[in-house]
Amino acid sequence: MWFDDWADVLRVLAVGSTSYVALVLLLRASGKRTLSQLNAFDFIVTVALGSTLATILLSSDVSWVEGVTALVLLVGLQFGFATVSARWPRTRAAMTSTPAVLLRDGEILLDTLERSRLTESEVRQAVRSAGAGDLALVAAVVLETDGKLSVITTEQVGDGSALADVADAGSRRDA
Repeated sequence: MWFDDWADVLRVLAVGSTSYVALVLLLRASGKRTLSQLNAFDFIVTVALGSTLATILLSSDVSWVEGVTALVLLVGLQFGFATVSARWPRTRAAMTSTPAVLLRDGEILLDTLERSRLTESEVRQAVRSAGAGDLALVAAVVLETDGKLSVITTEQVGDGSALADVADAGSRRDA
């Protein structure tokens, strides 16, 4: 199984090269958002594109035209969803998650943490990674729509306008 014949190797070289060029052209035409991984849909498209390219390369059952059609379909769907979600906020809410506050004014919000399926340890790790050693110095830790944790210290919070689209971001200091 180390080698079958040269025709298979040449097919992988020819189909792989042209598929790669087609994918690069599609991604350039569709814009930066296609591979941005801003949310779960973006991540899914990225994985699906890689899987499709691998199938085009390695499966002789899939013709080059079928493979490129699949790539065009995935990129087109991603472009369509991104366009719809950018123009109509209600559809964006249905397609993407909303950011969630996990820690507010130094206090870990256990109910939000549980709903997000995260641990206190993960929040503390994010705080440490941001260079803070005391939770009391942290205004907010936000679980972003892409799964990353953003840490905003009390020194950085300013007027809090960056937290405007985050549910339950209100400061207890204002209450």
